[in-house]
Amino acid sequence: MNASFGIDHPLLATNDIEGLRKRLISLGFNMTAIGRHPWGTSTSLAMFNGCLIEIMGIYDEALLDEVPSGNFRFGRHVYEHLQIREGVALSALHSTDSIADARKAKAAGFIVAGRLEFGRNVILPDGTEGRTKTTLALLPDEKFPRLSLFLCQQHRPELIYVPEWLEHPNKVSGICGVNILAGKQFHAELKARFEGIYKSCNLINGGFQCQTANGIIRILEIDTFEQVIGPLPDGLRKDNSPCIAGMDLVMSDPNMTHEFLKKSNIEFRIIENGFTLTNPSLTANTILRMLNK
Repeated sequence: MNASFGIDHPLLATNDIEGLRKRLISLGFNMTAIGRHPWGTSTSLAMFNGCLIEIMGIYDEALLDEVPSGNFRFGRHVYEHLQIREGVALSALHSTDSIADARKAKAAGFIVAGRLEFGRNVILPDGTEGRTKTTLALLPDEKFPRLSLFLCQQHRPELIYVPEWLEHPNKVSGICGVNILAGKQFHAELKARFEGIYKSCNLINGGFQCQTANGIIRILEIDTFEQVIGPLPDGLRKDNSPCIAGMDLVMSDPNMTHEFLKKSNIEFRIIENGFTLTNPSLTANTILRMLNK
């Protein structure tokens, strides 16, 4: 299970949620049906134990300013990101106590815009009905908007992390890291920021990394990013704003994952400890790696 400030779910904003969902299913992910938020965004999830992949689109521009949190409007933020390009628009960190965790984030220098609460009705595999309850504490970043964060607390985890929903045919079982692209001129500021919520951020070749309760947050300058993670699409290579450009997933059966990759007809390459998808334009400008941890 995850713990506070661990990686929970980066939001992959896409102009074609149905197409991206179909591609992820072809890769062996068990994706939920497309749902809708009251602020105009559509969503589909691949659930893991304590974290998830979420893809998000826009279904109604008239709702983008609904349910504001202070000056932050969730739907509007995703929409404005998509006007520039697809990619991770903002990211969730896990929370076990959104009030206490928001207080810690504020003390570390993050802006806490406010809170959102919502729920959805679910039917469990045994036929039992329930309603989820989720609280978000929004941490928008005006200087680096693509690194905006929010804390996500699930009050009814038994309605979210249902064993039958956590099984994926490709044997991917969770998130083990995110990879941030950032020019070297931003590293000192970002390192100081992340060190406010994580015990230590260690220098590595081309950047630094922080250990969270669920995986590593890695910040790399462009040359090192392309050497270590993979080639970037032109839109990200020219983008001067720090952003999440890659996500690392952990797999339990590389042979099964490999079979789904081959059947998907999506380009990939074999790396020392797993596989890298090599056409990020098919996965919302985000390089996905499946690693054997």
